Amino acid sequence: MFVRDLVLDASIGVYAHEHETLQRIRINLDLSVVDDGGAHRSHCVAGPDDLARVVDYEAIVVRAREIVKSGHVQLVETLAERLARTCLDDARVLNVRVRVEKLDVFVDAASTGVEIERWNS
Repeated sequence: MFVRDLVLDASIGVYAHEHETLQRIRINLDLSVVDDGGAHRSHCVAGPDDLARVVDYEAIVVRAREIVKSGHVQLVETLAERLARTCLDDARVLNVRVRVEKLDVFVDAASTGVEIERWNS
């Protein structure tokens, strides 16, 4: 499951001017999830086409928006860790790769940021 190019305004950064204005960030999430094969089984208890049997990407996006809006974060690394943690709260998520990019830092670069990968234990 993945979420591509979620662009949000965030209060992020260590410099004084970054505390005063919101910055555009882009979030990408790649989740490896447990596949129960339910789409291929007609006798699946929840049904082969039932939302309850999959990780809900809308819930992941809603939670990502909430995390970004929850207050100032100094480091993109901290934001990435928070996003990874919320994805891994679902036991069906085996691992997650999170990329957080600040889009307007340098005029001659498309973005700067961090990418992390975390696993469920």
